[in-house]
Amino acid sequence: MSSASAKVDGEKPADKAAAAPDGRPVVVQVVDVSKKYKRGRLSVTALDGVTLTIARGEIIGIIGPSGSGKTTLLNVIGGLDRPTHGKVVVNGVDLGGLDDGRLSEYRLKTIGFVFQFYNLISTLNALENVEVPMGLAGLSKEERANHASELLGTVGLSLRTKHMPAELSGGEQQRVAVARALSNDPALILGDEPTGDLDSKSAKALMDLIWTLRKEKKVTFILVTHDPLVVARCDRVYSVRDGKVVREFFPKSEAAKRLSDEERLAMDTLY
Repeated sequence: MSSASAKVDGEKPADKAAAAPDGRPVVVQVVDVSKKYKRGRLSVTALDGVTLTIARGEIIGIIGPSGSGKTTLLNVIGGLDRPTHGKVVVNGVDLGGLDDGRLSEYRLKTIGFVFQFYNLISTLNALENVEVPMGLAGLSKEERANHASELLGTVGLSLRTKHMPAELSGGEQQRVAVARALSNDPALILGDEPTGDLDSKSAKALMDLIWTLRKEKKVTFILVTHDPLVVARCDRVYSVRDGKVVREFFPKSEAAKRLSDEERLAMDTLY
């Protein structure tokens, strides 16, 4: 199964194929996206006219203070929520053209999710946890077992396939979660504070793994984070505040050294 060939039944194609300035295909286009929520009689704006473009194989960081709209942005890209206004195109599919059933299929076939607290099923071992999305996609038991075993080898857990989550360290559990996110060969993996519950050694190991997956599988990653270690390993970073993208910077560039105090506080520190 290939992420490039995965299709969502009934998908609405984007108006035209997009490419980044360096010629790589664009995986994510967010165009003038806003999201408002109702809280009683109040209307709360979580996103306010966000536009961004992400190419295949990029590792993108999203930073900002609590309540700035980071997770909401991740959710609309992941099809977990719908924008109030604007357009989200992922892997050539305009999410606005998908009904709820097709949106669920999109999440299954195109997106992998990695969360701060792993979200592994405690009654299933590592191999079985990785198999779950493949079962939902209709793969046979043999196909699931073979692919899950291969993925656990990819993340360095060949000797932990039969271990239960409680028998694994935090770093190992997060590696299982990454293997699970890869199980249906997604074009895009979304991480919401993926190193937030890890020590610095495990966080570095996870980012090393993400870099390897980007190089070998051309997977695109979008990581919401407060972790300076993660930010420093991203290709580009978007700073979000009050529902708006207020800055785009390259962590190793001079521009990164001119972050505002608020941006630095949001990550603790970049350097």
